Amino acid sequence: MLIKKAQFIKSSKGLEDAPPESLPEYAFIGRSNVGKSSLINLLTEQKNLAKTSASPGKTQLINHFEINEAWNLVDLPGYGYAKVSKKMRNEFKRMIYNYLEKRKSLIATFVLLDARHEPMKADLDFMQWLGIKQIPFVMVFTKIDKIDSSALRKNLNAYRNKMLETWEFLPDSFTTSAVSQHGRDEILNYIDHINTDLANG
Repeated sequence: MLIKKAQFIKSSKGLEDAPPESLPEYAFIGRSNVGKSSLINLLTEQKNLAKTSASPGKTQLINHFEINEAWNLVDLPGYGYAKVSKKMRNEFKRMIYNYLEKRKSLIATFVLLDARHEPMKADLDFMQWLGIKQIPFVMVFTKIDKIDSSALRKNLNAYRNKMLETWEFLPDSFTTSAVSQHGRDEILNYIDHINTDLANG
């Protein structure tokens, strides 16, 4: 997929003020500091489309970006270690879960996972919730440039083995690096194939 146009549409506090559901949507979410903004900027080839920050928890609204006037990329607040109050964390959770459960134009959710770490409870619990709610998702391992190949294989296998304890089938997965651009074409082609299937009915 060639990205000809990527533009910010709107930031929303929830479904009630989200953009119209006129285009298929692909949501990106992960723990704070997983590299979500960097991946979004990589996919769209725009350095500052999504705001990156050294402090976790920068994204606090649902951000919609329109891609090629054909589909929406949705940047969701991260879960985990954002330096906000418990009340605000609960608000984030309500906003995120409400969007994921009720947004009819949502086609797939890309769950970002830091490839440098073994499976974390917050990630496993979130993916388990998606499975229970039957919300389609994809696993995206980020920052593979910051880990050697043997450690990467070890962590990927650890995720596979841990999830197979409760999952009959595993979701599709990608490995990515915002530095080397690894995984960019694979993710965009994945979205492109889905959009083509949707257009063909």
